[in-house]
Amino acid sequence: MQMYLLGLIAAFFVTIATVPVVIVLARKWGFVDKPDQRKVHKGNMPRIGGIAMMLGVAAGVAVLWPQLGETRDDMIFLIGGALVLAIVGLVDDRFALGAKTKLIGQTIAAVCAASSGLRIEFIQIPFIGNWEFGYLSFLVTVIWILAVINSVNLIDGLDGLAAGVTTIAVLTMLIMAIGHPIAYASVIVLSLSLLGSTTGFLLYNFYPGKIFMGDTGSMFLGYAMAIISMMGLFKSVTMFSLIVPLLILAVPFIDTTFAVIRRTLNQQSIGTPDKGHLHHCLLAMGYGHRKTVLIIYGISLLFGAVAVLFSQTANWVSLVLLVVILFGIFVFAEGIGLIGQKRKPLLKALEKMQLVKKYE
Repeated sequence: MQMYLLGLIAAFFVTIATVPVVIVLARKWGFVDKPDQRKVHKGNMPRIGGIAMMLGVAAGVAVLWPQLGETRDDMIFLIGGALVLAIVGLVDDRFALGAKTKLIGQTIAAVCAASSGLRIEFIQIPFIGNWEFGYLSFLVTVIWILAVINSVNLIDGLDGLAAGVTTIAVLTMLIMAIGHPIAYASVIVLSLSLLGSTTGFLLYNFYPGKIFMGDTGSMFLGYAMAIISMMGLFKSVTMFSLIVPLLILAVPFIDTTFAVIRRTLNQQSIGTPDKGHLHHCLLAMGYGHRKTVLIIYGISLLFGAVAVLFSQTANWVSLVLLVVILFGIFVFAEGIGLIGQKRKPLLKALEKMQLVKKYE
């Protein structure tokens, strides 16, 4: 336990120590986020805070490496994927890459990770049993990594939002793994390192933030969470190997799903930015920046608690809970998206389809 605590502290303090340096370098080299009509911040903000988090995670892993008990050859591939994302993120934070170009870079990183041998080979579906992927496991793994990367990337719209939601998700996975320290040593090592890094970064990033994580940070966080989930949750032999990771990552996944639907109905590219995300809707309802972030934290904590509960509950109870939760998600999202926001791209699209009356 002392060694685990030391790794957490190392990640925390290395991140804290490197953020001020990153802020100076970001301003000097032009890695700044300029305000526009879609963004909520004012003034140029340094936005490569992800570099500090990467260094923090590296420090934590270096301290905790002996806890793995053996050398993990797959870490070379996983590190390679992280480095690819770091390069793509840095270029994007400086020159604003197109969505397709970023997707190519993300795919290369995902392929690196899948090439390590760490793959989603099956999932457990309630009352059905194992669904083996066989030769498709490589493709499923790549798709999962891409989904998590882009989900985290899309919710990174307010100070402290992506880092806080990630912290809650990682803490949930850590709690579930800590009961089996031998089987899930890698999960514990990576989770503690990531937890120390994100909490350290939040000291600078929570509203009013002094630095943004940028795509360098958001893509890295998504990548790291995808890797941790595959090391632990998808290796489970229980019925929750599909449900639990979806619950833990519910907030970014739901927001991304609605973004895809919204943009498709508006005949826009899926990669086109807009102001229809959950945090934008909450802001439009009159909640302040800090309160909006805290509300989404609360929702994330709820899903995390339910995920832990699912792993300890009888099958039929889990199914009932799942139906209730999904219904709640639908009602909440519809209420926010169709009532809270004065200007709704989705509603305008529905008007054209004559599914709702014109909104004034």
